[in-house]
Amino acid sequence: MPIAPTLPNAAGPWLSLCRLGAALLALVVATIVSAEIARAVGDTPVVAVSARIEAEADETRLVFKLSEPVAAAALHTAGPDRAIVDLPYVNFQIAESPEAGGLVSGFRYGVFARDRSRIVIDLASPARVASIESVYRESEGAAFLTIALAPVDRTAFDDLADQDARRLLESAAAARSSAPSIADDDRPLIVIDPGHGGVDPGAVAAGGVTEKDIVLSFSLALRDRLEEGGRYQVVMTREKDVFVALGERVRIAREAQADLFVSVHADSISSAPQVRGLTVYTGSDRASDAASQQLAERENRADAAAGVEEQEIEEGVADILMDLTRRETRGFSHGFARYLVDEIADVARLNSNPLRQAGFRVLRAPDVPSVLIELGYLSSSQDIAMLMSEEWREETTTAMADAIGRYFTTRFANRGIAPVSP
Repeated sequence: MPIAPTLPNAAGPWLSLCRLGAALLALVVATIVSAEIARAVGDTPVVAVSARIEAEADETRLVFKLSEPVAAAALHTAGPDRAIVDLPYVNFQIAESPEAGGLVSGFRYGVFARDRSRIVIDLASPARVASIESVYRESEGAAFLTIALAPVDRTAFDDLADQDARRLLESAAAARSSAPSIADDDRPLIVIDPGHGGVDPGAVAAGGVTEKDIVLSFSLALRDRLEEGGRYQVVMTREKDVFVALGERVRIAREAQADLFVSVHADSISSAPQVRGLTVYTGSDRASDAASQQLAERENRADAAAGVEEQEIEEGVADILMDLTRRETRGFSHGFARYLVDEIADVARLNSNPLRQAGFRVLRAPDVPSVLIELGYLSSSQDIAMLMSEEWREETTTAMADAIGRYFTTRFANRGIAPVSP
């Protein structure tokens, strides 16, 4: 999840305008998302307004200033070493995070599930959460969540991480959303998967626009476009700013018996801000090129960024049958990818190599045709302007709907199902 570099000064006034627009968009999206989750949670949410790191002797404290106290619980993970603190939903409105210090090499926070938030602390050296205190101080009119870290040796930390691993897996299982209940319906079912979310922001552009917000907004527009004519059933892996594990995204598609899975992303290449354009990926054991391999490796680390252990994706099909199923599924995936590129070429800028393959974990369902779409690059000022354009979004979602119509018309033409066209 690379951070986009500062964009070249040569862009002049146009760049300043893009940055201002990006900052305003980030603020508006964050405000809307926070309000939606607050309504879903039901009560007035706890707000976090600041954070600081205090390093004294061997102890390091991470202190959050809150509107009221919260209950919190800690876990530890190794490889990399992290301390994880889970708490009820908190609306993080922290303008500026402090620099790393002491036992903390970095930290991040955000929504982890519908009604929960998470703080992930990257440790500079092995350490345990010695205590968590959440108290309200009348003198300051605020509550303070204090996470105290104390150093431990490598063996002790690894033992602690092993003990917490079971608790972490149980927590992830408890947070899994229920599979969609789909009535008896002959319409094709499409799962739209907005990448990243919650504590995992994805790529971040200059001005603060995040990948998770860009792709959620686009995915909701695509859902609305597909539902307009009533020809499809559409399921979202997330509809708000929440974290969803990679394996959970695949599980949602498989349990819904989806006919198509579309994962939506927007990458960033800090070393190559000149690279831009939309790219469509299909799953493969071998990447089509080095850049695709690197991208898949970054995306496949999304669970680790949120402090979730990577879980194997159960394929549930045995031996030869599994191979045949996977082969047929990949054929459908490649066919749909070609339709996408053909339709989008008329309305959007494509990457110089728009059809690629790589081993994305989210594309591993052996029985659901799946593609991953990179809408553009947040490291490109031109792509950012494009991604912020309502006109571009409308044209692109329409082109995608057309590609989906072509795909299902061809796939179901001989199955007794009426051809589908947008």
